[in-house]
Amino acid sequence: MGCSLRFLGGCREVGRSAVLVDDEILLDYGIKPGESQDHLPSYPLNGVRPQSIIISHGHLDHCGLVPNIMDVHPQVYSTPITKNLAAFLAKDTLSIAERARHVPPFYAQDINEFVRNAHTIDYREEFACGKHTAQLYDAGHIPGSTSVLLESENGMRVLYTGDVNLSDTRLLNRADQQPKADILIMESTYYGTEHTPREDLEREFVDSIRETIEQGGNVVIPCFAIGRTQEILLVLYKHGLHPYVDGMGVDVFRMMIQYPEYLRDSSALQQAFDNATVVRPNKRSQLLKEASVVVTTAGMLNGGPALYYINKLHDDRFSKILLTGYQVGGTNGYYALKHHHITIGKRVLRLGMKVEQYDFSAHCGDSELKDIVRGFCDLGGELVFVMHGNNPGKFASWISEHHVDAVAPENGDEFRIE
Repeated sequence: MGCSLRFLGGCREVGRSAVLVDDEILLDYGIKPGESQDHLPSYPLNGVRPQSIIISHGHLDHCGLVPNIMDVHPQVYSTPITKNLAAFLAKDTLSIAERARHVPPFYAQDINEFVRNAHTIDYREEFACGKHTAQLYDAGHIPGSTSVLLESENGMRVLYTGDVNLSDTRLLNRADQQPKADILIMESTYYGTEHTPREDLEREFVDSIRETIEQGGNVVIPCFAIGRTQEILLVLYKHGLHPYVDGMGVDVFRMMIQYPEYLRDSSALQQAFDNATVVRPNKRSQLLKEASVVVTTAGMLNGGPALYYINKLHDDRFSKILLTGYQVGGTNGYYALKHHHITIGKRVLRLGMKVEQYDFSAHCGDSELKDIVRGFCDLGGELVFVMHGNNPGKFASWISEHHVDAVAPENGDEFRIE
């Protein structure tokens, strides 16, 4: 038995995930949130020519650079909705680069090549991937998200969690039960942090919105377009609030609703969008004339209509920014939360608005991450690699102390497991 692993990105950081297995299969290839949009690849492949790429899910930090390596003609595998989300994000990335007159990371022909080479795979469907057999398991993170199981010809099984969630949300069911594997490559985003119970979180979130509206303020809710916008609209609908919705999340909803099999309740999602008012760009200024709630992109405030609303409201002490997800260091969302300012173009805006964070995470919290390790060990697992987090070394130490050998690799590290 034997296996080689090469960690190209996503180690000791959140973002730009990429792991090469046995020099032939690339698991994810993403962009790091908050990096300069002078678009060049976040990290070099240094001559790596993967025969196959498996995309765990349609978030930029996992799929954002896949079109960049279409020149080596790899076979691409993902769920059907992930294929469409990845293509949608690639077109948006290219459009942003062109508007900013930056060097793009890829071109339209690369996106077309990606679409032609992308094979769609359903959950639990076995497929040949080079010299390996592969299966995709529902990861419960966003619609179509997967954990990837690879089994080599010699019988060694590698499980890559991708981003994973063991709790039900309004949008999705929790992740599938994990399969048996010899090696586990897992995320660690929220190691050391427990999520607030969802019922309590929703109550605090909705109470804050109602308090702001009663005082005559506006509420800006920045959300990731994929997953978070739809989850928040479901929450607001459940609690009888009628928001505006703006930005890319609207287009993503229209795509998601075509794949009801990847949603917990497609009818409820449709009702939540029917409950919201979609904002046309030329009508944005009008909705700020009265107390309102607007759900909009981008989730880390590095672009999107959210910046328009915050620019108009930044010195209004009766208005609020309610962040709904993880804020990577260096992003506007991070600076808004930690230092109470953001940057728009060349202007730094001090925020008179209140800034609050609500942990509507689609990642496992600390106890669930540890449950994944326990489950892996109970099935006979032998070695854990910890990535996609800011404290993977501490998590790897906990695993080694309580269970099996664990490593927190650095970008560029290579391992041969016999």
